[in-house]
Amino acid sequence: MAIERIIDTKVDDGDPEEQLIELTLRPQTFAEYVGQERLKRNLGLAIEAAKKRGEPIDHVLLYGPPGVGKTTMATVIANEMGKAIRVTSGPAVERAGDLASILTNLQDGDILFIDEIHRLNRAVEEVLYSAMEDYKLDIVIGKGPAARSVRLDLPKFTVIGATTRTGSLAAPLRDRFGHIYRLEFYTPAEISQIIRRSANILQTGIDQQSAEMLSTRARLTPRIANRLLKRVRDYADVNGDGIIDVRHTQAALGLLEIDELGLDPADRNMLRAMIDNYGDNPVGVTTIAALTGDEVSTIEDFYEPYLLQIGFIEKTPRGRKVTAKAKRHLSEN
Repeated sequence: MAIERIIDTKVDDGDPEEQLIELTLRPQTFAEYVGQERLKRNLGLAIEAAKKRGEPIDHVLLYGPPGVGKTTMATVIANEMGKAIRVTSGPAVERAGDLASILTNLQDGDILFIDEIHRLNRAVEEVLYSAMEDYKLDIVIGKGPAARSVRLDLPKFTVIGATTRTGSLAAPLRDRFGHIYRLEFYTPAEISQIIRRSANILQTGIDQQSAEMLSTRARLTPRIANRLLKRVRDYADVNGDGIIDVRHTQAALGLLEIDELGLDPADRNMLRAMIDNYGDNPVGVTTIAALTGDEVSTIEDFYEPYLLQIGFIEKTPRGRKVTAKAKRHLSEN
């Protein structure tokens, strides 16, 4: 059975308060956005050039691990362009008619953000090709012998797609993006800065040492950093005066069972299961999923990126292996 994780990169769609706080903490401009400096420079130049010409910015594909700011970056691009943004996701656009309804309601220069774009239905994808390239929408009216094709003109809009898996995108779709950028993991210093900014927005006091401690536990990911900050704030509110200090931070992280590298019980259980059952031999991702009770996509999207980043697992042609570095860490915790 899968373990519920506090350091999860997914947004809790079932909690309206969590969603509201998430939106409140998101930066709205490049000036407010911490980190991803190379990406901000490149996009800033593209936006300035597009505005100077009076044109929409070319279609943008953002990829990278969950929680590193792809949705936030899309919102920032829209704000910097001074245009409206329409947000949807690949699984939500089930039929070509759904996409047609969205596209025909856009205005010139509007931005359509498609999260998890790699999960678009193939029939929807094919409609999107001509829409992105020619700003035309081909729809079929009627059925059987009476069916006829109609081509509609669309406003000049920009698609911003976000994905954790560029390899799952069809090549014709990927080729229609003029800008393709990877969002990288953040540095501990950048995460610390994000934590202090979020604490200020939440009107919560936090000292420098506590912010730095949380930054080392946040798996180099802003979404996790903000989630940990909120849980430590809860602890400080109940057990103190609401000011986050080192004592409250250590106690809250101890309750959450998050170690100094940001690993939680689910990470440690997965690594130990791989070691106990397979030792130094490679393990297939399907087998790992069976050991943990998670989906294969969960292993690939939510466990692996950070564990690979810190050198705790390595990929081989025959599967995943736990490194000596991970074994030392587990023996010390």
